[in-house]
Amino acid sequence: METLNTLIQNETDLNLLVQKARQTDAVALDTEFVWERTYYPQLGLIQIALSDEECYLIDPIAIKDLSALGKLLSDRGVIKILHDAPQDLTILQQATGAIPQNIFDTRLAAGFSGLPATLSLANLIKELLDIDLAKNETRTNWVKRPLTDAQVDYALDDVRYLRAVRVLLLSGVIGPKIKSWLQEELNLLNNPANYNSTNNSERYRKIRGSNSLSRTGLAILKNLAVWRDGMAQKRDRPRGHIIKDTGLIELAKLQPKTSEELTAKTSLSDKAVSRYAKNVLAIISATLDQDNSLYPEQKQPTRLNSGEKETLKNLNGLIALKCDLLGIATSLIGNRSELKQLTKTLQSSKPQEIDQLRQTSGWRQNFLEDFFRKNQDDS
Repeated sequence: METLNTLIQNETDLNLLVQKARQTDAVALDTEFVWERTYYPQLGLIQIALSDEECYLIDPIAIKDLSALGKLLSDRGVIKILHDAPQDLTILQQATGAIPQNIFDTRLAAGFSGLPATLSLANLIKELLDIDLAKNETRTNWVKRPLTDAQVDYALDDVRYLRAVRVLLLSGVIGPKIKSWLQEELNLLNNPANYNSTNNSERYRKIRGSNSLSRTGLAILKNLAVWRDGMAQKRDRPRGHIIKDTGLIELAKLQPKTSEELTAKTSLSDKAVSRYAKNVLAIISATLDQDNSLYPEQKQPTRLNSGEKETLKNLNGLIALKCDLLGIATSLIGNRSELKQLTKTLQSSKPQEIDQLRQTSGWRQNFLEDFFRKNQDDS
């Protein structure tokens, strides 16, 4: 097969590279992008390694049609190795139109092989291979051309060692049962819903200050957030360049009815008021006219009684002990908020609420079976 240059800058070479890649068992992938003044990340480079020595850089600035790469991305017969995969996969899906399949996330796998599930790529490579990666290009402009030698070396190193890292991580997983748990978690990355940009209906609840709002305020915030997201996409600007999160919270609390009130009562800039007043006021007015039975419910903070606090303490102790024994990072079982919610929900004995928790299905349910059995015996 024809020898390829390290930098792939045309569709012919990209097709040849994809053909070679699809003949291997596994390839390493990474992306470099700029995400500062746009709604969507600006993809600057795609790195791919077929082996430790055979590494390439795909130039998306030069190649406008990346659909050939999508054939590799969606090929179930080839493992795609990435570190901290979700963001890179979202960018690659948007660039190629293909749904990623058969993904191996080295950051996630580290958590099943006796290491923290939060290690950076540089720290993971240092831990496993005792190799120091350069860090001098972390904030470089990846869409600017030509690329410097330093940029090229930095980008290639991000994929050069990933195949070896995968082998070492799998050797550190204790037994077939834990490997099946890892695979179950990796399979979640194949879900097309991960890449559905319209699946953002609850994003407004993550805005700081939303917990302090009334149901009316939450309804206004939700509708404003949906409008802002659409406007940001249309103008290809960050959401905060339309109206900042703090501005949305102010609008949801103060509920101004005129442009004068927008200027007098909120911190919105004159430019924002001039540009968006009509939309904002219409959304607030329409929301206030809605039947309040349609408003979102307020999420109450989870408060535990003394018995539930003791149960949570025992749960945390069990998780720490079992994770240490099995070589699993405790963070993979659930964060503090999730475990608190699990404890509270189990005491409420509401099957519908219990079934919504990720700790009550799949491998996590298997991991926690002793806790669930004891909880059932005690109730």
